[in-house]
Amino acid sequence: MSALALYESMGSLAAQMAEAAGAGDWARLTELERDCAGLARELEAGAEPIRLSEAERARKKDLILKILADDAAVRRHTEPWLEQVKQFLGVGARERSVRRAYGAQ
Repeated sequence: MSALALYESMGSLAAQMAEAAGAGDWARLTELERDCAGLARELEAGAEPIRLSEAERARKKDLILKILADDAAVRRHTEPWLEQVKQFLGVGARERSVRRAYGAQ
């Protein structure tokens, strides 16, 4: 697959990831992220310089900007959820520490 085709595929996945994050579909988001990471590895593996036409360079730039925008949208949805998880796990750890400190089971 050409580098530009890989960017096209990553762009499609990034848009789907933003949609899944917006819907709170964490399982789907995880699956899509795994697929996108595979494409990124494939892109890195073929990291030989290729000559792109002006139109192809413009398309690549647009795709990268859209991928970054979709990534920001995913983070807007996931960061509050991750903060809740951290707080939940922190409360659990504090409770266990208190129980150990006072010998409660």
